[in-house]
Amino acid sequence: MAENLEHIENVALRQYAEQAYLNYSMYVILDRALPHIGDGLKPVQRRIIYAMSELSLKASSKHKKSARTVGDVIGKYHPHGDSAAYEAMVLMAQPFSYRYPLIDGQGNWGSPDDPKSFAAMRYTEARLRPIAEVLLSELGLGTVDWVPNFDGSMEEPTVLPARAPHVLLNGTTGIAVGMATDIPPHNLREVVAACIHLLESPKATVSELCEYIQGPDFPTDAEVITPRSDILAMYESGRGSLKMRAIYQLEQGDVVINALPHQVSGARVLEQIARQMQAKKLPMVADLRDESDHENPTRLVIIPRSNRVDTEALMAHLFATTDLEKNYRVNLNIIGINGRPGVKNLLVILREWLSFRKETIRRRLGYRLEKILKRLHLLDGLLIAYLNIDEVIAIIRQEEKPKLALMERFGITDVQADAILDLKLRNLAKLEEMAIRTEQNELCDERDSIEKTLGSDARMKTLMKKELKAVAEEYGDERRSPIIAREDSRAFSEDELIITEAVTVIVSEKGWIRSGKGHEIDPASISYKSGDAYRFAARGRSNQKIVMLDSTGRAYTVLAHTLPSARGQGEPLTGRLNAPSGATFEGMLFGDEDQRCLLATDAGYGFVTRLGALQSKNRSGKSVLSLPRGSRVLPPMRIDDLEQDRVVAISNEGRMLAFPIAELPELSRGKGNKIINIPSARVAERSEFVVALAVLSPGDVLMVYAGQRYLRLKLSDLEHYQGERGRRGNKLPRGFQKVDRVEVERK
Repeated sequence: MAENLEHIENVALRQYAEQAYLNYSMYVILDRALPHIGDGLKPVQRRIIYAMSELSLKASSKHKKSARTVGDVIGKYHPHGDSAAYEAMVLMAQPFSYRYPLIDGQGNWGSPDDPKSFAAMRYTEARLRPIAEVLLSELGLGTVDWVPNFDGSMEEPTVLPARAPHVLLNGTTGIAVGMATDIPPHNLREVVAACIHLLESPKATVSELCEYIQGPDFPTDAEVITPRSDILAMYESGRGSLKMRAIYQLEQGDVVINALPHQVSGARVLEQIARQMQAKKLPMVADLRDESDHENPTRLVIIPRSNRVDTEALMAHLFATTDLEKNYRVNLNIIGINGRPGVKNLLVILREWLSFRKETIRRRLGYRLEKILKRLHLLDGLLIAYLNIDEVIAIIRQEEKPKLALMERFGITDVQADAILDLKLRNLAKLEEMAIRTEQNELCDERDSIEKTLGSDARMKTLMKKELKAVAEEYGDERRSPIIAREDSRAFSEDELIITEAVTVIVSEKGWIRSGKGHEIDPASISYKSGDAYRFAARGRSNQKIVMLDSTGRAYTVLAHTLPSARGQGEPLTGRLNAPSGATFEGMLFGDEDQRCLLATDAGYGFVTRLGALQSKNRSGKSVLSLPRGSRVLPPMRIDDLEQDRVVAISNEGRMLAFPIAELPELSRGKGNKIINIPSARVAERSEFVVALAVLSPGDVLMVYAGQRYLRLKLSDLEHYQGERGRRGNKLPRGFQKVDRVEVERK
């Protein structure tokens, strides 16, 4: 027991945990989450492609069950769960996920609406697509290093010898420990053109490369609307973001969406729009339809409520509030040729890949050169045997050790002697000198060409360009995602979403409020609850805000479009607003924020203000009007023209004063200035106070009622009552000194 304890090492828990976590994080970074710059593949993807090539699942072969491939992958190379391997395999087979899919799937491999809806691996079949040869065609030519698999029973390649920068072609996403990668896909022809330019101009800048690589090219026809300046900055830093927008067209007034951003579900988009319609946030949309089929994979139809709907504004709102416009993060974090991860700009990525490609070609040519030299060596020996065939046969028949005799007699090597001895008798007749010399000449020419290429950078670049062009010609295609500058999308404001129509808002004596369509409603004639009656009303538009003023001088805001219909009894204002106990509502006004109004108390004080200063999102409102002791709030009054309107104030003593409203100050809150002179003591005693207040515009008529009698007064009739603000005013005619109310007939 003591002997066993001698081999135990004591390590501090902190040190052990730190080292274990570091090892785990490096494993996740290097062997799971990040792609290698050489082939642009993560280890699980590389192992899937290699395992399929080992199963002879080339593009020309028959499909085989996916379970067969997954079994080989997890049994031989990737000791993880089968679901992880199968999901990685599915991703490489989905044409809506990969710009250049590497796997040709048969069966249910998911759909753009639900990429995870693929069938189980026991049902689907797969083989490699032709473009997979870009990764595999040079694998057996000594181009890459091989390492033992997880159990040491066989070997696997550390990287695949890609003939094009696959790291940019299909892109990838991954989350490691402390870092992540988000590489968008690109167009093959554009990337190859940039590589060729960099070979011809090694000092090229990112800006020059972006003349060839316009930007990412996703497997969808949706637009990339990120400005080119932002795309250039993204390629220069290796980090940034992209924005894609759906493409739509108008067909007989309907909006038809026929291309969605990358990895956006049409069903989800319709769900997002429908949710807004249910919440009454899209009153201008009448219906939605999904008309997608095999001929039209994406066809979403939005039907506006009428042909007067601004479709551009509608789509700008939908772009801002749904997945019809989507942002994509870009983080070009790649494992470089030095085996270390890092965020690289476009220039560094292409330079490192070209360096990788150059080394791959050098190893391929060196491998081929070694094969040629070995064959030429054997041909030299076979030629000697042909020229001395009789002597060779005699030596083989007579000598006990013919191999040594042949080596000594003709000065050939061990390998050449073995090749001569391995010849069958029937092949001796075929050993014609011309055939051997022809093969020698062909191999010598190839050897010389390879040696020249290996010894010349110019020839190496020419070969690299030739092979890159061949890949682009064979597998390249046109760009799918157009890059178009567009204006930023903007969601509708709450006011813009409201249907604008004329409304009349009515408040009863007990504080119940409701709204009726139109301005022709007679508020006094509609029905009220038992014991209740009409109090006051205001006319405006449904998209406007209502300012309510209570008896304590507090102002509250109510949205007109949220009020119940006048067909019913309405609802109590106390349910919407938190007014002080015992307070009553004295008046209300419609209008925009810049609309001016007059606030006053029956003590004869008041001021001009704007409705915007009275509005509040707080249910408890805001204090705006200060009440002198013993005074009461008068209903607020609208001001149409601050320069020409007149204020008319009438006291219970029968005195009336008129003056320009411009003489009153414009405040946001307070007591205001004196309108008509009433001693404060008499106000406190309620012996004298303002009984009526009106704002007159040119052309308006003031109706002064005293019992059954009334006076009709135009502005020209008010000369006797005009005076400076704050005066006592003049007495009304006999019989009109007990004024009940005043009304203004608008012109």
